Amino acid sequence: MQSSSLIGREGDLASLEAALSRAVAGDAATVLVGGEAGIGKTRLVTEFAARLPEGTVLVRGQCVDLDRDAPPYAPLIAALRALVATFGVDVVRESAGPGRDALAVLLPELATGEPAGSGGPDRLFDAVATALEALSRRHALIVVIEDLHWADQATLGLLRFLIRVLERAGLVLLLTYRSDELGRGHPLRPLIAELDRSRRVERLELARLSRRQVRRLSTELRGAPLDGAELDEVVQRTDGVPFFVEELLRGGLGPVESLPDTLRELLLARYELLADPTQRLLRLIAAGGVRVEHELLSAVAEVPAESLDEAAREAVQAGVLLVDETAYSFRHALVREAVHDELLPGERVRFHTRYAEALEQRSATPGADAAAVSYHWMAARDLRAAFTSSLAAMQQARQSFASAGAARLGERALELWERVPDAEQLAGRSRIELLAETAYALRDAGESERAGDLIDEAIAASSPERAEEYARLLRGKASFLANIGETGSIELLRRALDVLEGRPRSVLRANVLGELAARLMLAACFGDAVQTADAAFAEAEEVGSRPRMSVAANIRGIARVAAGDVDRGLADLELAGGLADGDDSAAIRHLINASDALSLLGRYEEAVQVAESGVEQARLRGVERTSGAMLLSNVAAPLFALGRTARADKVLDRALELDPPIGFSAHLQRLKLQSTLWSGDVQRADRLLRGWRTGLGLQRRIEVQSQLGLAAVAGEIALENRAVSEAWAEVRLLLEPGRRGFAAYDLPLAAIAARVLARARATGTALPDDPAEAERALRRVLAGASSWPTAAVHVAVAEAELGGPDGAGSEVALWERAAEPALHRAGAPAALRPYALLRFAEALAGEGGRAEARLRAEEARSSAAAIGLGLVVQRVSELERRMGLVRPSGRPAAGPAAGSPARGVEDDLTDRERQVLELLARGLSNRQIAETLFISAKTASVHVSNILRKTNTSTRTEAAFLARSFAGRRAI
Repeated sequence: MQSSSLIGREGDLASLEAALSRAVAGDAATVLVGGEAGIGKTRLVTEFAARLPEGTVLVRGQCVDLDRDAPPYAPLIAALRALVATFGVDVVRESAGPGRDALAVLLPELATGEPAGSGGPDRLFDAVATALEALSRRHALIVVIEDLHWADQATLGLLRFLIRVLERAGLVLLLTYRSDELGRGHPLRPLIAELDRSRRVERLELARLSRRQVRRLSTELRGAPLDGAELDEVVQRTDGVPFFVEELLRGGLGPVESLPDTLRELLLARYELLADPTQRLLRLIAAGGVRVEHELLSAVAEVPAESLDEAAREAVQAGVLLVDETAYSFRHALVREAVHDELLPGERVRFHTRYAEALEQRSATPGADAAAVSYHWMAARDLRAAFTSSLAAMQQARQSFASAGAARLGERALELWERVPDAEQLAGRSRIELLAETAYALRDAGESERAGDLIDEAIAASSPERAEEYARLLRGKASFLANIGETGSIELLRRALDVLEGRPRSVLRANVLGELAARLMLAACFGDAVQTADAAFAEAEEVGSRPRMSVAANIRGIARVAAGDVDRGLADLELAGGLADGDDSAAIRHLINASDALSLLGRYEEAVQVAESGVEQARLRGVERTSGAMLLSNVAAPLFALGRTARADKVLDRALELDPPIGFSAHLQRLKLQSTLWSGDVQRADRLLRGWRTGLGLQRRIEVQSQLGLAAVAGEIALENRAVSEAWAEVRLLLEPGRRGFAAYDLPLAAIAARVLARARATGTALPDDPAEAERALRRVLAGASSWPTAAVHVAVAEAELGGPDGAGSEVALWERAAEPALHRAGAPAALRPYALLRFAEALAGEGGRAEARLRAEEARSSAAAIGLGLVVQRVSELERRMGLVRPSGRPAAGPAAGSPARGVEDDLTDRERQVLELLARGLSNRQIAETLFISAKTASVHVSNILRKTNTSTRTEAAFLARSFAGRRAI
């Protein structure tokens, strides 16, 4: 029995229809429908589906309840197969675009003979997104995924990607989940928290029915209203859960007093009224999962077809089973769980064994069977079969890039290893090899710490006598440490080389040497990096590996460039590009370093072109979230340097939306911090820094460029927050003894450090370092980097910051030099000239050149506004207020209006006196007020005297207290 109308869900239904309207208009929508078991999630979706306008395509996927063994991508495979049935194989294949071969990993029927699945999970994800977007242009498309609380990590990862990247599509993703299943640590919880922050995601949490709604529902179900006592009983026993109300009030029951007392009895009430053969069939179906295909059920039932049909028909007529196209499913998952609990131990073993055997024999239906086989053998307690099937399922999960599932199955096989006598023979590998494979899967799933534990176990079980195996394990651990921002990779790679010493030349040794060279380069050990890359090149050349030769030349090139050997470094990078021809991985790696080198050298246009040429290659190869993100950052950085801020921000946001791992996102995050700060939104930049600080801090431990880059932007943010001491703590790493120089990053940081030191002098802020010695150290850094192609402008700005008799940046001539247009044509970042013009104007105002200061300020504002530098625009407006060129409100200054009505003592003050009063409230002396407002100390004293007279106060302290009480006080 089920109500024919949807009671209590009218608003939720309207929300789904509104989401569809947005999708039809071209804005993809995602709706999360949550609620406890029995609350009506599926019923809401069913009612929504029944009302769809003609031409709308709806496909469903069902997450599978197989304990921890949910097959990878199972619900999405079902939905995609439904799309193939609707649109045809050819249409779906073409809709997937260049990644159609990757999509064949999920749908083998789409295979074209090309190698399927090359390029990793990112290419698979992109293929699914491309297909859905293209198909949604043909018809409005709704993809329903039910019971997301049972989804595997691979499915959740793909859904997260789709929700993030599909913006302009006629698509609704409708996802349901049981909110009462989301205990602490459930993998769905962080996804829901993330989606709650997205403007494109709406979450509907279905509430229990009210007493009035229960009355409506019960009246419709029974055909007559319940009396007060009966209604009280139903409300009390069901708590307003619609499924329980319907079960209680199904036809044929007697008075309410005779209804079942427990939930279990309620769920099994219909089951227990059925004939024994039907009950047995239901227990068999319950062992198979939420949904069991008729063909599979026939294979495991061991009864004649007529008997199976008869029992199934009785269960359907009783409302326990539903027919879902070619499969049977329980009317509600809670009923299935209750029936499954009825299995006797012997039945459990027999039924799960039959399912495992039947699934193993199926060959015409590829997909997620391997994980299901493993689950059933474990449930049947056949350890040998569970071991082999777990390994097969692990391999299938790896092929479909379901890393979390592969890792879990690998760990299961490892747990069973000692309990299976011939484990190594069955596995076709040693336990050490399985430990390493599982560790790699854990690493790819983002579980780097657990991966490190397994690789440590493998290393402990191996030995240097097994040289190649041992070296590979050490190289693997080095990679894991780098992934989580831990130090130690260099030492591990050197140990691997020691193990391989004396052995024949090999690709493995070339690989280890190349990776060691890369780690040395990132640690700014440029000389060692070049020497090691030389050895890697020679090793690779000896064994005829052009890809490894390319990588070695690539690392040698970027290390030489960073060390200042620019011509030879660029020649190496060009050589690396030629050697990479035909190898996607080496080619993309070359484009990353080549574009980075050009950008660091100030050749921004070339850098953009090179990086952009690699972005599409990375996407097609399936590494958009890793190497592709780095290439996008190498597009955005030179675009910012060119002053093309709007385009750079768009590229940067696209890259951040890919949610790359920290090793690939650190530079993106630093760029975002800098962009946000220089746009003028200091508070948001500060919030972002606090949120990203932990990950960026990990990365800075293993990369000098991350150390210097984070110090620069964090120092600027602190300085804009007037936290001078905090800013100095960020930038003072330049003064650390024994620090390795990295000219391209040292120069901008030195200029910022000079600014911080100047501000400390101007404000009297005490620093932990002697200012004179700190200045000498900064000048040594600048001198050491003076030969870098972009050094001139950074050195000029730093010199100006430290100029003037007080060393606080007050010398006009130095700022005039720093703002010269010719200086900025030689590879200077576009933001530096508007900033230098602003500081030129401030220096002019400080010396009394107000007319010229105003001209330079206007020039600074114009050039800053043209490239989106809101921070400089704000500083120009502040300067003009300090010079008295505009009223505090921003209106042009004018004389006092005659006959203005007096509204209080504050209205008796001139605009200039208001500014002086505000500075009094901040505790500034007359001399400091004069310096801030570019007036003489005598004039400042006159203003203070006038303020005391007009406010009828006798002391500066009393006037300052009065100033704080004035509403609408503006900061200078």
